[in-house]
Amino acid sequence: MSARILVVDDVPANVKLLEARLSAEYFDVMTASNGTEALALASRAECDIILLDVMMPDMDGFEVCRRLKTDPATHHIPVVMVTALDSPADRNRGLEAGADDFLTKPVSDVVLIARVRSLTRLKMMTDELRMRAITSLEIGMQAPERSAVADTGRGGRILLVDDRQSSYERLATILAAEHTIDVEPNPTEALFHAAEGNYDLLIVSLDLNNFDGLRLCSQARSLERTRHVPILAIADPENSTRLLRGLEIGVNDYLLRPIDKTELLARARTQIRRRRYTDHLRDNVQNSIEMAITDALTGLHNRRYMESHLATLAEQASTRGKPLALMILDIDYFKSINDNYGHDAGDDVLREFAVRVRKSIRGIDLAYRYGGEEFVIVMPETDLHVAGMVAERLRRSIAGEPFAVHKGTKRIEVTISIGLTTLEQKGEAVADVLKRADTALYRAKHDGRNRVVSQAA
Repeated sequence: MSARILVVDDVPANVKLLEARLSAEYFDVMTASNGTEALALASRAECDIILLDVMMPDMDGFEVCRRLKTDPATHHIPVVMVTALDSPADRNRGLEAGADDFLTKPVSDVVLIARVRSLTRLKMMTDELRMRAITSLEIGMQAPERSAVADTGRGGRILLVDDRQSSYERLATILAAEHTIDVEPNPTEALFHAAEGNYDLLIVSLDLNNFDGLRLCSQARSLERTRHVPILAIADPENSTRLLRGLEIGVNDYLLRPIDKTELLARARTQIRRRRYTDHLRDNVQNSIEMAITDALTGLHNRRYMESHLATLAEQASTRGKPLALMILDIDYFKSINDNYGHDAGDDVLREFAVRVRKSIRGIDLAYRYGGEEFVIVMPETDLHVAGMVAERLRRSIAGEPFAVHKGTKRIEVTISIGLTTLEQKGEAVADVLKRADTALYRAKHDGRNRVVSQAA
């Protein structure tokens, strides 16, 4: 799908020129003639990138950008200011308002398209994370948008890769006012340093002696530990062509020497804010995945995960000709615990039960909460004899020490019944194995509880 670019300018000739340039590169172009219209279009999520003029009649571009970046619904949309204003003060004002870049007219077609393509890749990655994180809201997790809007971008960890002492000393001094800075003057060590340092931003000089800075950037993008760390490249003016190549391989932003102090700090804050936002999105996605497969009370895997994972384990066992043991556990008289001591006490028992289960099984074994007070333990490459010993050890662990409830003010005797079986027949359905274990569990309860009953295939 082609990216949608919103061009905002009150001069029709400027709009037509940008529209023609972008359309020739197969972008979908939308237009707005004033700030109010642009804000409305952006709020409806109808654009991927905004090219924004500064000098407009109703609301200037600085104010439009500020509103976009302080609105949780639009703060993630990249904004590029394209304007005839060319003073450092104007550039820094735009960056301080939250713009991702500030291009001065007349803008080279090559520079414009390279920047748009770079930001398009970034936006699409962010959109994918945002889409996946929607589930997080549905299960009660906090959305990261409001914290992202409030984030100042300060207090980051930055690795500066530069082998010119006069250069890195000046840059480090500037950045240290807002961030923690590590300097790596040896480019051959920089990738290892970056991978181990948990940095929020890499700043890489492209004018390294006897070393290709772009190769370092490319390597950082291919390494798992640094793949998502933003890169800010710095180069001498005559190397501007290499900077455009850098945008193609994953550099997020760049600066040309001589470096303006305010612009350096502003661009660093922008990249760090974006890094923190995408990290938060990734955390939400990971947490939502974990919550979808984990029982919230006990921390064990839930039935949904068991049903999908058990089939894979059974197939692997059949293919390799290895046994697979399965036991169903039931806490004896659990209803009476809830009735006599309250549901809080019942929850205390379930939590402690899960702790003891983890301590009693091996690292390769998997424990699931099957539902209510029933649990399932799956033991790969385990025959009925060994599984019986594990089950008996677990039964003794539960019965051997009372369970503390009500914050330790009371202690309850708890026992369990266990039904045990194995998958021994190649291609046997998982449902049949579960049914056989359940039948063994029924016998254990019928025979007096607090015991292990095995049933062979």
